[in-house]
Amino acid sequence: MFQNSISLSAALISIALSISGQARAEDLPAKAPAPIAPAPFFSVNDNRITYAYQFTATSPGFANQTAKQVYAFTHFDAWAYGTNLINLGLYKSDHADPASPCPVQRSTGCAGATEFFGTIRSTFGFNQLFNTNAFSIGPLRNVSFEVGANGETENQFLAPNQRALAAGLQFAFDLPYKGYFNVAPLLFKVWNHSAFLTPSFVAPPAPGIVDGNLDFRPTWALELDWYMDLGFLPPSLQYFAISGRAAWQGPKGTGTTTAQVPLTIQRPTVTEFNSEPIRLTFDASKAIWGPKYSHFADVWVAYRYWQNKFGLDHQLAPPCVAAATNRSCTESSLYSGVTVKF
Repeated sequence: MFQNSISLSAALISIALSISGQARAEDLPAKAPAPIAPAPFFSVNDNRITYAYQFTATSPGFANQTAKQVYAFTHFDAWAYGTNLINLGLYKSDHADPASPCPVQRSTGCAGATEFFGTIRSTFGFNQLFNTNAFSIGPLRNVSFEVGANGETENQFLAPNQRALAAGLQFAFDLPYKGYFNVAPLLFKVWNHSAFLTPSFVAPPAPGIVDGNLDFRPTWALELDWYMDLGFLPPSLQYFAISGRAAWQGPKGTGTTTAQVPLTIQRPTVTEFNSEPIRLTFDASKAIWGPKYSHFADVWVAYRYWQNKFGLDHQLAPPCVAAATNRSCTESSLYSGVTVKF
């Protein structure tokens, strides 16, 4: 009761001083109002670098498991009409996934392959575009138009060179403790390359028809991602967060015609599932230097699961079922790393 009285008194004194100040100000010449500073172009501009280690990754057509070191750069920004996400990763395999021109399945004396993978996603929020709150209902925060692209290449025998375009909608939901859950149904179009579809492996029906390039038909995709601080923990333990992602891509054909390539070599693709269903993050910088430095340095551990890698049927596709490469189209791996904000 005493504290409430003190607070009320302080508020009344402040109001009185404010009124008094306004009365005195009326006796002075009027001044032009100060100009309003323009809003910043980016309300969020976040850049991070990551080093991670994947213990039991796989590569279709090669040894069952290969460790990979991961070097990544991630940029995220929010501006007046939406968001932009750029993720660039460099993956360095061990000798179980050899770089060309080493023979396939050679396990010693070869450098591991190096893979580059990049993703870009941009959203344009309907609330912002139409200057409304009509697309915010309950936990639904916004509906957005989403576009993006993927790119991947690797210096190993298969010589993949994937390019992909995506477009669709994103539904953004709020979760407790500053969390979010995003759902994006997309239209997906992929082009790639496979060394198994070159004249060395397939006799072309006419010169130049079989060159290893694949042009897949458009298909559907569904991408999910989520994040939530573990705010229900005691204050002394509020350094942890959980996050995850999952993506499905529907069947997209063979990438070529069955007249050009027999089905025994290039089977139709199947639904691909690529996920990191759970990542546990420890906010090391907050624990050491305090809340001012929250998420400047994160240490995390995750689980990754990838079924039917690149759309290859893990039960029927030749690169997936050969005796020496059995289960190479399914990845189940522990994944750990350090992420630093700059």
